[in-house]
Amino acid sequence: MDLVERGSIESMFPGLRGTDWEQTSPADPAYNCIGWAAHDTMHWWWPSAHWPVGARRDTLESFTQAFQALGFGYTTNRDLERGVEKIAIYMKELIPSHAARQLVTGQWTSKLGSYVDIRHDLNAIEGDRYGRVVQVMARPIPV
Repeated sequence: MDLVERGSIESMFPGLRGTDWEQTSPADPAYNCIGWAAHDTMHWWWPSAHWPVGARRDTLESFTQAFQALGFGYTTNRDLERGVEKIAIYMKELIPSHAARQLVTGQWTSKLGSYVDIRHDLNAIEGDRYGRVVQVMARPIPV
């Protein structure tokens, strides 16, 4: 795997500095954060055409509808729960900007655009680039 310089990622996401984060895959332009959160590494979701049928693409409601189409429902619990998979939706200036998926360790995983995937704490990537977490959704872990 081609490792990206830590300083490069930490300059984009200053909240990662001093936390236990790591790069988990090389850059890949085939998919983005929304596809990654949905377990789809074959498609670039949002704002492109790959989107659940009937779901809009420009509001928090459109993002929650997209994830509801995949079996996710609303939750306020950001903690790790056995047998439950969670995603977090970030917004910047009232526009959805990113989604992350919770790992079985309780940490989260994100695809940084066409860049790399990383493992991180939920709030560590909040800031100027993605804004903040505004909604967490959950579903039973698919078997």
